Amino acid sequence: MEQIYLVMLVALALLASIDLMVGVANDAVNFLNSGIGSKAVSFKTLMIVASIGIALGALFSSGMMEIARSGIFVPSMFTFNDVMIIFLAVMITDVLLLDIFNSLGLPTSTTVSVVFSLLGGAVCLGVYKMITNDNNTNSILDFINQAKATEIVSSILLSVVLSFSIGAFVQYISRIIFSFHYESRIKYFGAIFGGIGISAITYFILFKGLKSSSFMTADLKAMMNANQLIILGVSFLFWTILSQVLITLKINIFRVVIITGTFALALAFAGNDLVNFIGVPIAALQSYDIYIANGSNATMLMGALASSELQANFWLLLIGGGIMVYTLWTSKKAKEVIETGVSLSRQSEGTERFDANNLSRVIVRGVMYIGQILNYFLPKSLEVKIDKQFEKPKPVSKKKSEEPAFDMVRASVNLVVASILIAVGTSLKLPLSTTYVTFMVAMGTSFADRAWDRESAVYRVAGVINVIGGWFVTAFVAFLMAGTITVLLNFGKVFAFFALMITVGILLYRSARKHMKKTKEREEEVKLKKEDIFSIKEIISESSSQVGKVIRKTNSLYTDVINNLGLQDLAKLKENKKKLKKLEKDIDDLKSNVYYVIKNLDETSLEASKFYVLILGYLQDMVQSIGYITINSHSHINNNHKQLKFNQIRDLKTVDNKLQHLFNRLDTAFQKEDFSQIDNILKEKSHLLESISELIQKQIIRIRTTENSPKNSKLYFGLLLETNDLVKATMNLLELFKEFNKQIDTKSKESIVKTF
Repeated sequence: MEQIYLVMLVALALLASIDLMVGVANDAVNFLNSGIGSKAVSFKTLMIVASIGIALGALFSSGMMEIARSGIFVPSMFTFNDVMIIFLAVMITDVLLLDIFNSLGLPTSTTVSVVFSLLGGAVCLGVYKMITNDNNTNSILDFINQAKATEIVSSILLSVVLSFSIGAFVQYISRIIFSFHYESRIKYFGAIFGGIGISAITYFILFKGLKSSSFMTADLKAMMNANQLIILGVSFLFWTILSQVLITLKINIFRVVIITGTFALALAFAGNDLVNFIGVPIAALQSYDIYIANGSNATMLMGALASSELQANFWLLLIGGGIMVYTLWTSKKAKEVIETGVSLSRQSEGTERFDANNLSRVIVRGVMYIGQILNYFLPKSLEVKIDKQFEKPKPVSKKKSEEPAFDMVRASVNLVVASILIAVGTSLKLPLSTTYVTFMVAMGTSFADRAWDRESAVYRVAGVINVIGGWFVTAFVAFLMAGTITVLLNFGKVFAFFALMITVGILLYRSARKHMKKTKEREEEVKLKKEDIFSIKEIISESSSQVGKVIRKTNSLYTDVINNLGLQDLAKLKENKKKLKKLEKDIDDLKSNVYYVIKNLDETSLEASKFYVLILGYLQDMVQSIGYITINSHSHINNNHKQLKFNQIRDLKTVDNKLQHLFNRLDTAFQKEDFSQIDNILKEKSHLLESISELIQKQIIRIRTTENSPKNSKLYFGLLLETNDLVKATMNLLELFKEFNKQIDTKSKESIVKTF
């Protein structure tokens, strides 16, 4: 029996390594968001600073490991076999749950994930023990640390409300002081801001980042706690003087605050959150040591696990820190989670990741009404002065990709406020989540900075609602999932263990494959970069890419729908609808960027702007036609109507083959930007339309003779008519390209003649 526990320890070690990777991928947003969004320093420099913070924090984290051993459940109520089952269930749940959130690109709390997993496992096993024990006198509360669990739950709402409100207030005041043109005011207020900011971060490092470090003895902690005000005062004086010196030397003090804050949050993250990833496996290893020391008795109660003398192995912490640093540099999912935070807080407009919902609309409308009431009572002169502080400077570069998502004032406020809130929460023994605080502070500062205007507010608020909703889902799913796995392991024993490990392996493999495919598709997809288009030549090139992509996808979708309609394959028709939605979103994104394309084109490119708008119109017509074909084909099969007859499917395949030939030629032409064959392709228009017209005539004859299904006729006519519209839209698009290229060639020749 002892061998199975060794196998479980090996499995826990493997799960810990994976958990470190998925955990860092999710939590990286906490300390990288502000630095990356503001572009205060290069990405490489920021990563080096964060890596140093993580490495040091990991080595100093041994004091936090007791939360996994006894912080949530009471080990004296469980046997060695029980705690091993709970620990294994927790790790399986944590790995799968965090991987799901990473794949979705949503930040969640690793602390809540592991805490509620422990709670779910302990509660389910506790209930089982109560039911199976005839002499039971315990209640479920005897099995768990209810005070700690209650604190964690209450911290969710507390973190959300406090962080958003305080972040918004501090940012509003900071913006009024510095405005967006902070370069001219930094010499007056920069030293004070630097002194306050870096002092707060220093306090955060000492009282949060290092409070659980192995070298922080009880005497040293007591001395620091007794002299907090003195430490703060001396720190403020020192950093204010140093900030003034740096400003005199023309060094941007905001950049110093951002670097320091990134290091501090990375240090605190590793020092306090490492327990979320390897605390459970380390607790399992310590349990095994206790088990061996007491004669390998699997039924012994594990009260010794609550001993404060148990310390994590230094080398395990070192390995954990190394995996965290490696993951930080290599994880693509981490970049997606960071992108979510930066996207929701960016100053500029553009394509929004989240769709608006009813709740976001109600909230935005309510805030607008409140704003109108406040403006009514606010003196007009004061309102004008405040508005002036929020006037944004003109972009230095026309390329949006070179501009930061927000400026260094906001990035500094993000880090300083988050550091202060987490440090104060720690001193008051409030379990504020690092993820919740940093994310909501970032949202509060972006709101106060007027980044959420009427063009983007409903989408940004919807995004925040989705993320917050995900936090509660984390707690609920972690509890139920860990409880379920605990029950399976308790009843299934060895068989359940191996079955679950195989299942985890399969799910992680599928997730990785799916994410790789998704990433590859995203990289291969030629997205229209509004900031990269300035001339007629570039608009033609980009339009060609987009037209080629739409033609390629339309061609593939049309063929799939006709084939699946003939086979009555409902599942594949449903997949076709998903592909259609993606194509529709691509077109919608292009339409959203029209403003920026026209804005960025040079003054001589009025015709190019009109050309681009018309191109989008024809692309939309093409997508609407293929959309009708896809949706109605799915609806026909989904409603169990009569199958199309063999002759009808054969005729549709004839049209499909002709369309494939046409679209393949067009795809090649647009990919190579070779429009010499446009005239020849346009000549095929009448032939193709005549073929469709003949099929319509054949169906009319069928109705008058053999056809007896009105639903079939409706679908068939609809498919042919929309195919007719699809061909017309495609040909209109070609004629537009032909005419525009003629104009460009004529102007080029005139320009050459004038030159000579």
